[in-house]
Amino acid sequence: MLSNVIANQKVHEQYGGVVPELASRAHQSNILPVIDQALQQAKVSKSDLSAVAITKGPGLLGSLLVGTSFAKSLSLGLEIPLIEVNHMRGHVLAHFIGIDNRANHKPTFPFLCLTVSGGHTQIVLVKSPMEMTVIGQTIDDAAGEAFDKAAKMLGLAYPGGPLVDKFAKQGDPNRFSFSVPKVDNLDYSFSGLKTQFLYFLKAELKSNDNFISLNLNDICASFQKHIVKVLLQKLEIAAKQHNIQDIAIAGGVAANSGLRNGLEKLASKNGWRTFIPEFQFCTDNAAMIAVTGYYKYLNNDFASLNLAPQPRLKLGLT
Repeated sequence: MLSNVIANQKVHEQYGGVVPELASRAHQSNILPVIDQALQQAKVSKSDLSAVAITKGPGLLGSLLVGTSFAKSLSLGLEIPLIEVNHMRGHVLAHFIGIDNRANHKPTFPFLCLTVSGGHTQIVLVKSPMEMTVIGQTIDDAAGEAFDKAAKMLGLAYPGGPLVDKFAKQGDPNRFSFSVPKVDNLDYSFSGLKTQFLYFLKAELKSNDNFISLNLNDICASFQKHIVKVLLQKLEIAAKQHNIQDIAIAGGVAANSGLRNGLEKLASKNGWRTFIPEFQFCTDNAAMIAVTGYYKYLNNDFASLNLAPQPRLKLGLT
């Protein structure tokens, strides 16, 4: 990796969540300066490029359209291949991004990857860069959504997940308890937890208006412990079922300290080798799309200029 430029969109903070129209406008205004800066940092000219990789989905349609339109133009203008990338595949392959010629701590195929982000929660069996199978996933809300929605109930700013993690570090994770959802196989469910948490707060606030401010650290610690417990229980079952010792996590929630610490404890118990991307590669970034594009380039897997983005693209389709 020679450069990895990210333009953050702070405009959404005042609305307590991502506003699709504002997101696409921000993409439109940022894409040219971001790419120009990335090329300058990499000390690479446009004529040096071999291909251009673009996220086909999943994601917000307006934002995907901006990226797809630009990538098509770049591909056509430079006469280089266009490569379509599944966003979720990118998160998994973030573990293979090379940095400053350093030897990567990479998982060995096959391995399991627990991918947890704002919109997705899934356990992926990874047999090669091109062959991945989702063996477990959320049937409703994602873990990241649960964190953000709980944070909103607590009156925390958006994005709330990192703030829950911050306060949880100073709290007692055993102070409050929540029930574990019963979901078949390796799938997850977090919508019930969200409702349970809402009623829990309403009940406590009836008897004490200051309940949240007086117990914020313990509330966050207990809620985080519960989500991490649910995530790792299914991951441990999956590892035993498939007899796999290399276990990875990816996605924005992979930056959560509770999840990282919980994974390390399970690794010690089960003799796993664990893999967690650097923080800059946990949240959405171009490097993970580029490294996926690299593997597809080696496989001569190129896209047509008729490519259309798919906001609800499932892992395995591309």
